[in-house]
Amino acid sequence: MKKIKYGIIAVVSGIAIVSFSFKEDLFLVSKNLDIFASLYKEINVNYVDDTNAPQLMKTGIDAMLDSLDPYTEYVPESEIEDYKLKYVSTQYGGIGAGTVFIDGKLFVNDVSEGYPANKQEVKPGDQVLKINGIEIKGKDRSEVSHLLRGPKGSTVDLAILREGKEILKKLIREEIKQPNVSYSGMVGDGIGYIKLDKFLENSGQEVKDALVNLNKENPKGIILDLRNNGGGILQEAVKIVNLFVNKDQLIVTQKGKNVEKTVTYKTQLMPISVSVPLVVLVNANSASASEIVAGSLQDLDRAVIIGQRSYGKGLVQQTFNLPYNSLVKVTVAKYYTPSGRCIQKLDYAHKDAEGRAERFADSTITMFQTKAGRNVYSGNGVYPDVVTDALKLSPVTISMLNKNLFFNYINQYVKNKSSLPSAKAFQVSDADYTAFTNSLADKDLSYQSKTERLLSDLRLEAEKENKSEEVKADLENLKYKLTSSKKNDLATHKAEIKRVLEAQIVGRYFYDKGRIEQSFQYDKELAAAKTLFNNQTQMLAILKGDGNYKIIGKPIKDTASVN
Repeated sequence: MKKIKYGIIAVVSGIAIVSFSFKEDLFLVSKNLDIFASLYKEINVNYVDDTNAPQLMKTGIDAMLDSLDPYTEYVPESEIEDYKLKYVSTQYGGIGAGTVFIDGKLFVNDVSEGYPANKQEVKPGDQVLKINGIEIKGKDRSEVSHLLRGPKGSTVDLAILREGKEILKKLIREEIKQPNVSYSGMVGDGIGYIKLDKFLENSGQEVKDALVNLNKENPKGIILDLRNNGGGILQEAVKIVNLFVNKDQLIVTQKGKNVEKTVTYKTQLMPISVSVPLVVLVNANSASASEIVAGSLQDLDRAVIIGQRSYGKGLVQQTFNLPYNSLVKVTVAKYYTPSGRCIQKLDYAHKDAEGRAERFADSTITMFQTKAGRNVYSGNGVYPDVVTDALKLSPVTISMLNKNLFFNYINQYVKNKSSLPSAKAFQVSDADYTAFTNSLADKDLSYQSKTERLLSDLRLEAEKENKSEEVKADLENLKYKLTSSKKNDLATHKAEIKRVLEAQIVGRYFYDKGRIEQSFQYDKELAAAKTLFNNQTQMLAILKGDGNYKIIGKPIKDTASVN
């Protein structure tokens, strides 16, 4: 009886503490709101110059949210549609064309197959002069987007310049649907492949439809490609995992300060591909919902993960409506994979003196175990079972992409060649590559390499220490060697530059599908997956944790901070 009494006292005491804490928090919130409102009023009424009241408020809100994490954000009414397109829906009213500004002029650089721009033969390379009679000169990216988008069935009049001739095009906006699954099909050796770009509305159904079609081919393995997939809706991730694992399996748990935000997600349905060998591809840009899928399938020993360590975003956001049709997206919880690990990499609660979040300390990284007893670790993304080297572009290639130096050459290439025989096997010939490099003769290829940046830093340090005269000759000699080396970059990085050139050329003839298919011939992760499917003994050894496969991504000391 005493135990029961003490238990009741403990519970009542707990309630009292929580109640007191809640009241104190509520008082502090109310107090600071009064201070902020009074400050805002006095600034707007008394400041010496005119103030923009809405902008002043947004600046204050943004500064407050910047102190938290990059995922907690305020969305005013004017940005709601863009927000929905980015985080919720894949549909909007438009013409199905991408544009780019080059030297202050707006050009079409991409056209989606089957949509209004494609139907009316608007082509990449066309310069856009006017949209609905409004001149483009002086407009920025957001203004152009606003002019091109609109209600389904409405009209867009384009004035374009092609080969010196002005052409008028009348287009009827359609509902533009950007699929979550950008490609699916067989990729040789009896292997099915699904490329999932995002986890927005209907992504679970799209993956299911693709999987059903692939299963008709009786594949010996399935590849789910989540590379460069930044995530999306958590529930869609659970649906996708459910396609490959049995009903009633725990997939993810979210836990927040507010107990109401603590939720467990289990599979609800019977799977449609529970036994076909599965590989998931990830890289450093696979984040959030991608990591839920990859992490849970790894924890359940259902799939082999191939690629590079994922981004490390283990946070869950929820949107809340605010007055005047605005909203706020708030990080409400962290999520945990079936083994119990949280893969969040950066500690936003503890930032350095410059306001940058740092990685979690090594001492806080914890080991967990998969269903088969393999060791996995918290605090740093999902580490792959099979690691491949990341594809990194050279500074010269990045510079050419940023300056759109491929654009004019490809326009001329397409003009001279009406068709290509195939996307999958297409490669740029040496003669075509020479023609491309010749086209750069009058272009600005200047860029600063990492070595040059280090040399510049070294020169500044030498000046600070009054040693610039002592090392001047050596620094100048090194600068000369670097300049000479850069002249050879187009030859040194020929294979890499050719791949970028090929992808952009193929896209003109075969659109997104062709670009993806053409890239397969260079895809290291795809090749590694094919090799693994042809070696079932190794695949089983990985999933069982035999020998060296027992430990997945044991952490090493890394104290570097990340912006």
